[in-house]
Amino acid sequence: MPEAPEKFNSAMTTWQEWQNAPWGRLRYAIAEANLARHLDGRDGGPLRILDLAGGDGGDALRLAARGHHVTIVDYAPAMLAVAAERASAGGLTDLITCVQADVTALPADLGDGAFDVVLCHNLLQYVDDVPGTLATALAPLKRGGLFSMMAINRHSAALNIAVRETDPAAALAALDTDKSRTQTFDSALTLHTAEEIIPVLRSLGCQDVQHYGIRSFCDYITDDARKYDPAFYADLERLELATTARPPYMHTARLFQLTARKRDS
Repeated sequence: MPEAPEKFNSAMTTWQEWQNAPWGRLRYAIAEANLARHLDGRDGGPLRILDLAGGDGGDALRLAARGHHVTIVDYAPAMLAVAAERASAGGLTDLITCVQADVTALPADLGDGAFDVVLCHNLLQYVDDVPGTLATALAPLKRGGLFSMMAINRHSAALNIAVRETDPAAALAALDTDKSRTQTFDSALTLHTAEEIIPVLRSLGCQDVQHYGIRSFCDYITDDARKYDPAFYADLERLELATTARPPYMHTARLFQLTARKRDS
């Protein structure tokens, strides 16, 4: 079951520091660029987007700034309050709607299949029923609409431990488990791989599945201080963008992002 919302509320300061750090900025910049591959140049004007477990609006605000209407669903009120504040500060209030709800039990008016895009970013690691959660997430999406999901990549776990903690014994143990823990929210996690999730998406009526890697290099560069240097960060971002869809790098990236279209029939 998902963690209690109080954990996410109480970790707001730490979470915002993470978002503003180079690795947090890369996470959102790369995800936005990958979505733009599928959204830019489409006719029909602003899109209606549903951001499930959207927290404080990290993805939503970027999409609203492009002129789209975004509904953020999250069950942590402190996260939604910050999302509303950020929308107001950015002059995006008219394009952002915040709804406090459990993603696994969406309000009826959100399940009408009228959304052009649905995001399900960094939710799966917190839930027990992955197929059920994905089915619920896909229900509000129009036929032919774009679905985007993101999760921590289990393939990266052992590599991350070996490189950053220089602990080969712990890295070896990580090869045979899908369990982990997030320090930011002090929560248990279940890790997945793109190879496991792609067949589930296809079984739920998705097609044209695309696999991207988020932070293919950043997390394996141990000099975190240097990442704050603007020139170094700019070079790193260009490298990450160049390899987000380039094999083999997405297979060991810290996060994986999958986009897909909901089958028309």
